[in-house]
Amino acid sequence: MASETGCGGSDEGRSCACAGGGAPGSPASSSQDVVPADSPSRTRSKAPRKVIRRNLVPDSILKDPQLNEAVSVLNANYDFEIHKTVWRIKKGGVKRVGLQFPEGLLMYSCAIADILEKFAGVEHTVILGDTTFGACCVDDFSAKAMGCELLIHYGHSCLVPVDETSIPCMYIFVNMKIDLQHFIESVKLTFEPDTRIILAGTIQFNKEMHASKKVFKEHFASVHVPQCKPLSSGEVLGCTAPQVSQEGDVIVFIADGRFHLEALMIANPTIPAYRYDPYGRVLTLEKYDHDDMRRVRGNAVEAASRARSFGLVLGTLGRQGNPRILHRLEELLASRGLPYVVCLMSELTPEKLALMKVDAWIQIACPRLSIDWGEGFDLPILSPYEAWQALAGQERNGSYRMDFYSLDTGPWGNKFDPKKAEAAKEAVGL
Repeated sequence: MASETGCGGSDEGRSCACAGGGAPGSPASSSQDVVPADSPSRTRSKAPRKVIRRNLVPDSILKDPQLNEAVSVLNANYDFEIHKTVWRIKKGGVKRVGLQFPEGLLMYSCAIADILEKFAGVEHTVILGDTTFGACCVDDFSAKAMGCELLIHYGHSCLVPVDETSIPCMYIFVNMKIDLQHFIESVKLTFEPDTRIILAGTIQFNKEMHASKKVFKEHFASVHVPQCKPLSSGEVLGCTAPQVSQEGDVIVFIADGRFHLEALMIANPTIPAYRYDPYGRVLTLEKYDHDDMRRVRGNAVEAASRARSFGLVLGTLGRQGNPRILHRLEELLASRGLPYVVCLMSELTPEKLALMKVDAWIQIACPRLSIDWGEGFDLPILSPYEAWQALAGQERNGSYRMDFYSLDTGPWGNKFDPKKAEAAKEAVGL
């Protein structure tokens, strides 16, 4: 079961193998093996089965006064799910643990390491110090190389499923507390009752998002929480966002920064987007220069379409680079007789790429690197989606696709299924 790889819980719209899927601090959100309460030799075929839950965090951990005192030192607005983590480690007899944090949470790493060593029986804690931009950067390979038996990844959802990681991995969303009533009142005061609301945000505020949806449904014409599977409903990544332009009048997005919202704005250029900052407690109308972005990226695609040689960069920061996309790009270039060189890099800089003599670059790391920083490179540096525009005639005039981890993607995406794509073509007679 998924619980054997360190995950459990769920959220609306998705069965998630993540520790953060349940309510913050709730024992019921821990991973659970569901088994019959009894196993009689004969059972009634239609009678409901009673169950017991073996993996609930025991009271000996939940009510440990010393552990609770240690947890109280951490920021109370962040749910690090310490009790669940202690139980997961003790249950598995884990002695060497890897901890991975995004930059903003790294300050808590040593305190959490001390807690786990004192209360969970951990003998060695490895804190991974490389930059962690997002869920794609989960670094199970480094943790395994350091001899870790379990990797605990904080601040992101399980973009890389736990059954695909090289060692057991536990994802902690780090749900954040906000003034939910202030958020609800801010939205109600800003928009007319006949407004159709599209509600989304980052994973840390997913619980509050769904709680507010219930209130908004009684006040507004409609409330839609979109889902770009396999992400949770309402969850948006910087590279993966649903197209929702026909489903609402405004986007209301909960996040403490713009990065993830920009992905949703790029995918839906015609719909106004408002961001609620839970720390500043401010609801603002956000702007994005779609025309300039399309101009800059269009010029890069056009220049790359005339290139006679290419460099392919496979990102090695955590799980950013996907060898399957690399293979599809190699086949695409080979079919056109275009020479290429493959480079492996953890971080891309203009100085590094300038060392290679090619006409254009395609990077398989983060699509936002091309969108946000591509103009700073001397040569065109395309995302895989843009590479298919330049080399395979992919449509350029529609909305810019932000579907890098979507199940409904093209050959440029991580979740692309060639068999499914071929079946879809046959269904429409192509």
